[in-house]
Amino acid sequence: MAAPARCLVSTAHQSTRFVGLWRHTCTVRSVAEESSSSSSSSSSSSSLDVGDDEVIKTQLLEAIKGINRGIFGVPSAKKSQIEALVNQLESRNPTPDPLLNLQKVGGCWKLVYSTITILGSKRTKLGLRDFISLGDFFQNINIAKGKAVNVIKFDVRGLNLFNGRLTIEASFKKASNSRVNINYDNSMITPSQLMNVFRKNYDILLGIFNPEGWLEISYPNSYYFVVGVISSVHA
Repeated sequence: MAAPARCLVSTAHQSTRFVGLWRHTCTVRSVAEESSSSSSSSSSSSSLDVGDDEVIKTQLLEAIKGINRGIFGVPSAKKSQIEALVNQLESRNPTPDPLLNLQKVGGCWKLVYSTITILGSKRTKLGLRDFISLGDFFQNINIAKGKAVNVIKFDVRGLNLFNGRLTIEASFKKASNSRVNINYDNSMITPSQLMNVFRKNYDILLGIFNPEGWLEISYPNSYYFVVGVISSVHA
């Protein structure tokens, strides 16, 4: 799914929580406009100061500037700062039962921050140091069909410069008022030249971006949301 985003990866031996931030791509609004919209949606939660929520969002967007979504690592102090702001936002969630308000998470979203990282040998094997650039990461959520499509774009440099994408389709079903179970359906890399580049390490690539597992939505609204995911794909 896609504005702040959070995932938990669980194996048979350990659980690790990941944080991420997604932004709705269909409407670009100022903080003031978002505040106005949030005011109407949060009118039933008089104990929450919407103005404070907008301050936290502004601080969060400022904190993630210049770090390339955090995908290739973030200094620990910066990571702690972002985590603290996300925790503040989550603690002020105006929608305690997000799956009763799924219209807030439908549509197309763009990843702007994640603690899921591609480091060391994985980055080298995937050619993401010099040869290939990681482009935008979108997620399109179709509430009516219970489908989510992740699109990760790549730019390949060399004698024959070309662009490509990894598309991953998944289905989801409600597990509780805040959680959905996610099942991997299929994936595809286009064009074929990009598949030739990634073929040897395709399992590594899919292991990073495969959304299968379960996802807990902890701060949804129409423009941003924070989520939590536990994935046991590699357990």
